[in-house]
Amino acid sequence: MSGSKLSEDTGAARPEGARDHVLGLTVHNLPEPTQALAQESERTRRGRQKMLAVLAICAAPVIASYLAYYVIRPEVRRNHGELIDPQRPLPELLTLDLQGKTHSLRELKGQWLLVSVGSGKCDEPCVQQLYFQRQLRESLGKDKDRLDRVWLINDTEPIAENMRPGLEGATVLRAPAVELAQWLEPASGHGVADHLYLVDPMGNWMMRFPARMDIASASKAKRDLDRLMRASASWDRAGR
Repeated sequence: MSGSKLSEDTGAARPEGARDHVLGLTVHNLPEPTQALAQESERTRRGRQKMLAVLAICAAPVIASYLAYYVIRPEVRRNHGELIDPQRPLPELLTLDLQGKTHSLRELKGQWLLVSVGSGKCDEPCVQQLYFQRQLRESLGKDKDRLDRVWLINDTEPIAENMRPGLEGATVLRAPAVELAQWLEPASGHGVADHLYLVDPMGNWMMRFPARMDIASASKAKRDLDRLMRASASWDRAGR
């Protein structure tokens, strides 16, 4: 019979003296729940440390430039402009350009901004303020493209046609006076239109120049701008 033959064949194929061996199994202990939680916590901690290290590396040039300006070089503590502490970020404020198109004020981030505020009528002090704003930018030479002129008009008055050539290259936006007053603050006894304001490329208002700028104070303001351009040269580039 076939079953009998199979039995015989199996026995014939078995080597002489061969023995059956018990199959060995290795049993690994499962980790305790507390041990698993500790390991997961350690992995999370290391991941956070790596993330913080990456952020620190990315922020290092910015931090270094600010340290160079505010700490390492003590002579620049004699600023002409008044440092704003704490700095105030650009607000989420809707504005209108001269063509009636809507913009967010935060779109201006990414450049140094020299900001003037005033009425569209622009009286003589306003004209002089815009003149010094333009001259300060031009005085930066090769660094001038790292700074934008911004004129924020806080009313609906039309701009005189003879002013438009001097505004070429400037960003001119209309913004509500009430909302601007919640962001920019003049020195005691002055109005918001009396100053030029400096905003850094990260979008923070960080300096206010003295009111009613003249030739002497413009020269001192230029020194502040020169120092800031040098301090930020390693990480700031022209254009957004």
